[in-house]
Amino acid sequence: REIAVIERLLNMGVSRVILGTAAIINSSLVAAACVQFGERVIVGIDAREGKVAIEGWGVLSKKSTLELACEVEMLGIKRVIFTDIWRDGTLKGPNLAAIEELTKATDLKIIAAGGIREANDLRALKKLEPLGVEAVILGKCLYAGTITLTEALAIG
Repeated sequence: REIAVIERLLNMGVSRVILGTAAIINSSLVAAACVQFGERVIVGIDAREGKVAIEGWGVLSKKSTLELACEVEMLGIKRVIFTDIWRDGTLKGPNLAAIEELTKATDLKIIAAGGIREANDLRALKKLEPLGVEAVILGKCLYAGTITLTEALAIG
């Protein structure tokens, strides 16, 4: 939550730093980090029912997911990790509607997370690649064996 900490992490060899709660409570930090470190700074947007969850998902802010995405994009952020926390770990499929809405409202590169169960989920997200979905975070689906890493990599 401080420029010095971000700088120290990047100097240690970390490729990118993710700002979560700090992005919603300290826009000046986000702006300064973008100026100093460019695309090495990512914002994590943890969403529940269209609102941004902060403080380790424990507090639901009044700010909408789209509002935060547009704000951080204006500050210079180029990439976000979008997690639908209601779907995270559930294997119920990603929130394609919310992800597509983000792609239409911004020019951000999106890393999608939450709910991915099977290869068809990855194929659906792959179709959003031209709109800005550039990567997917896989978790429980790998542990549960509903998709293998080989299958996921084959989808691209």
